[in-house]
This record gives sequence, structure tokens and C-alpha cells, in this order.
Amino acid sequence: MKIADFRSDTVTRPTQAMREVMSAADVGDDVYEDDPTVNELQNVAANLTGKECALFTASGTMSNAIAMKVHANPGDQVLMDEESHSMVYEVGLPATIAQVLTRQFHSVNGVPDTATIAAWLHAETLHTPRTSLVILENTHNRAGGTVIPLGVCKEVYETAKMDGAAVHLDGARIFNASVASGKTVRQYADYADSITFCLSKGLGCPVGSVLCGSSGFITRARRVRKMLGGGMRQAGILAAAGLYALKNNVSRLADDHRRAKLLAGAFLDTATIKPVVVNPETNMVYFNTNLPAQEVCSHLAENHNVLCNPTALHTLRMVTHLDIDDEAIEMAISALRAVCK
Repeated sequence: MKIADFRSDTVTRPTQAMREVMSAADVGDDVYEDDPTVNELQNVAANLTGKECALFTASGTMSNAIAMKVHANPGDQVLMDEESHSMVYEVGLPATIAQVLTRQFHSVNGVPDTATIAAWLHAETLHTPRTSLVILENTHNRAGGTVIPLGVCKEVYETAKMDGAAVHLDGARIFNASVASGKTVRQYADYADSITFCLSKGLGCPVGSVLCGSSGFITRARRVRKMLGGGMRQAGILAAAGLYALKNNVSRLADDHRRAKLLAGAFLDTATIKPVVVNPETNMVYFNTNLPAQEVCSHLAENHNVLCNPTALHTLRMVTHLDIDDEAIEMAISALRAVCK
């Protein structure tokens, strides 16, 4: 029986066409920088983002760890959203790996307030740490996959630069932001000193992210990647999937966004379950439920073959992706109506 898996856009499986490209990949040893397919992926990523260089990494979390470690010294202050991936879902890496002090700002629907960031930027003194880095997440996961407008990114970047701080863009789903907004990935990257994007989320690859920045930044990043165990040797097999995805799986993200809107729109007038964001911008739908969310998710899985995750006591998340078609949307709508009647 068909299973509709809405837990995340990380659950996608490589298509047959992607598998064929992976099996035919030309490989070398990436630690020696002689894997031709990895090198090609890094060049493509650098061109897409307008940066000098790029580095293939195992995950977005690894890329964020590397960026923090390179941009900030131990004891420096790093500003990030209180609901950001780096704050909530990276197992305390700012403290343990980057060894930085975090200060968290509040965002409204995922969009930060530049004035708040400006007030918290400060230089190193006898008493205070230097603010060395500001991290933005676009799209913003826990805000419902919302897009930070390009103008806000520009304001934050220019504000940070005035105080000598770098900006890192956690663009795990930056292609979703690009497709939804009509702005290019390069336009967003223009307002960041470094940017990472995930291949293993909306783009449908089995593994990997790419970190982009200046030549000097990537030279240092390569050392940190090695320190974290990220030297992946014949990684061209994985990089080939990334190259395939960048050529074939970007424009189709619009289908994921359309399906997310259909899913949310089916419950606008339902008393027992409500979308947190009525008109989701990208591929995430958060629902508030009268019943405990864990109970709803369990019923959906056990009785309707629909998988999703609770994110709070009365909130669950459903994510559309490459393996979710229109039939899966209908399955989810039907199942939610049955459970939350």
C-alpha cells in the first residue's frame, strides 16, 4: 500500500535517472582535491552563488559548523534567530564545536528585525566579546518555510558590515526561496559572506550540501571539514547526484509549493485543525491541532499510511517534496479529516 511520507524533504530517494548518473560518475580522491566530479560540482555551485570557491560537505549542519568555526574565534558572539536550525537542531554545535557565545534575536514570521540586530552588534572591549558573525536562515524552517525578503537580507548584511561582522546564510532551502520569490540564488548570496545550500532536501539527493565563499574562506573551511571527519574520498558518486539535481530538480520545486498550498487550503474552515500559515510560501505546512499532535501523527501513520512529525504539543509539520504527488496530497487531506473530525 502507498505510504505518503511528509516527515521532511530529506526522505526522498534517488530517481532511476539520478542513480544512473551516480553509477557512471568519474571519481578520484577528494581529500587530494582530484575527484573531477566533486570539483565540477564545486565550480557549478560557486558560479551559481557568485562566490570564488565552494566546498562539498556531508550535510548542512556540517557546513554551518564549518562556517561558524571559520568566521568566529572561540568566545566571540554570534547572532542567530532563536528558532533557527543552528540554535534548535544542531545539538549545541555553536557551544561545543565553534565554542562561541550565541545571542538570539526574535523574528516575526521568520523575518528578522534589522534594528534589533544592529543594537546587539558590538566591538570587542575589556568586558564584551566581539560580534563576529550573523547567521540568517532562508527559507526559515520553524516559521513555516517562509522566505526572508531580499531587501531584508541586504539591510542585515549592510548593518553587519558597518560593525565588521560577517554574514553566513544557512540556505539549506535557498532554491525554494528562489523559486518562490523569483529572485536568483546569486542575488541572495550577494548579501552573505558565505552561503550553504542542501542537495539532500528539496533537490532530492541522497547526501550532501555545498558551502560557498571566498577563496581564503574555503581554504580554511577545507581544514575544518577535515577536522570534523568530512574528507569523503571518492565522493564524486555523491557529487554526481548533486549535479543532476541542479540541472533537473530546481524548477519543479514550484510543484511542491503548489501542493503545500493545496494541503493548507483544505483546512481553512475546519475547527479542529488549522494551518499556522494560511498560504505557505514554499513546501512546509504547520498545523495546530485540538488533539495532541503526537496522537494525531500516530493515528495518521497506523491507520492511514500518512507520515508526519509533531513539532510541539499541539502542532505538527508536513513537508512536500519530490516523492509527494497529487495522490499523496489527497491521502493526507482525507486522513487528516478522518483523524481530526
